[in-house]
Amino acid sequence: MKNPIARLLGVLPPGARLVVGGTVVLGASAYVYMALVGYSLSAVGKANVSMLWVIVMSVGWGLFQPVELELTRLVAARKVAGHGALPAVRRMLLLALAILVAACAVLAVAARPIADLLFSGDKALVVALAGGLAGLAVSSVARGALAGLGLFGPYGSQLAVDGGLRIGLAAVAAAAGLHSALVFGLILFVSPLAASLIGLRGILADRTPGPEVSWKQLTGGLGLLIASVMLSQLVVNATVICVRLLSPKHSEASDALVFAVSQAVVMARAPLFAYSALQASMVSALSGAATAGDHAEFRKVLTRTTAIVAAMCIGGGLPVIVLGSMLNPLLFNAKDVLGPLDFTWLVLGTLCYVLATVFGQALMSSSQHRRQLVGWTAGSVALVAVALAPGAVGLRAELAYLAGSLVSAVLMLWSLYHAFPSRPVAAPADRSAAEPLRTS
Repeated sequence: MKNPIARLLGVLPPGARLVVGGTVVLGASAYVYMALVGYSLSAVGKANVSMLWVIVMSVGWGLFQPVELELTRLVAARKVAGHGALPAVRRMLLLALAILVAACAVLAVAARPIADLLFSGDKALVVALAGGLAGLAVSSVARGALAGLGLFGPYGSQLAVDGGLRIGLAAVAAAAGLHSALVFGLILFVSPLAASLIGLRGILADRTPGPEVSWKQLTGGLGLLIASVMLSQLVVNATVICVRLLSPKHSEASDALVFAVSQAVVMARAPLFAYSALQASMVSALSGAATAGDHAEFRKVLTRTTAIVAAMCIGGGLPVIVLGSMLNPLLFNAKDVLGPLDFTWLVLGTLCYVLATVFGQALMSSSQHRRQLVGWTAGSVALVAVALAPGAVGLRAELAYLAGSLVSAVLMLWSLYHAFPSRPVAAPADRSAAEPLRTS
């Protein structure tokens, strides 16, 4: 009889097991990297690098995770149709670079106000921010192509190299006594860029012929998806951003609270790293099922993924609630300003956020980008309303995260429920006659 771990691995979406190892390394790198930052930099430096991390992982992911997801969807659909991936990869790379150039132009024009608002006036970290965006731009195209082709071995290796470089380079900087926020910030550029080389061989090896991808086909849902992911990143990173913007600027207490909350968020969001092991294979499987009109397979993948991520959030969240207030000062050298209730709100917010992400990517996989955007928009409105309510800054920020995530998850689950046809679906053997998933 199979043990529980074997049974769990057996219900993961195809290819997910090959990504788990890389995801573990990448997830661990966030903790090790921030721990080294905490013990290497001053209070101001720690707060600034924490904000840099948050902005790269929010704005950067908001701009370039849609590139990965949309490319995964397109390549998976082309694979089902027997078409090669390279035409889609080439054009998506050009599009990602165009987005990067536009983002860097904004950073160049607004460097001074961005530095003053987010980095205590340190303009060098605006350069590091541009570098972080560049690393994500390239790595998102590589990962999207690998996931769409089903090459999850190289996908997992890319994640592992990215995380390993973050750990190694941060350890070298700390051992060398480099007390520079810029040095630690530039690691977020070097690591993903170097790791992207892992996937090139597998991507270029796909020589299957196929028609060119039109710009309209490439960008048809990308704008809506970018808006959705940007709003989702606002929701998941709202806690730290709210604390920074609502607290007295650049005071010692404010810097200490920003760093403590940012590390508490990292601990509470551990299931997000685990979900990354499922995300690529889930989107690929859902997109393939949607293209083939296999509603039963679509439901099966979605239901199993939802159950797995809910179990991961609950199982991983309980220890954080119990031990978080003790581990935060011990692991990250953060001030002891948070208690178990703070971690409870963050863990519940993460549970709702991960579920909202699963439902949103299911909508995206079936080309229902607009419904996904509506869900994240409603959640963002709820988040802002709670954040602007009276009360302690930290509590408002935590509850805003929970409110935004909960509203988004409920609305997108409702959209999925009403999007599926009520009549029985065709069996897999009858895929040629199956009705495509409804998108309106």
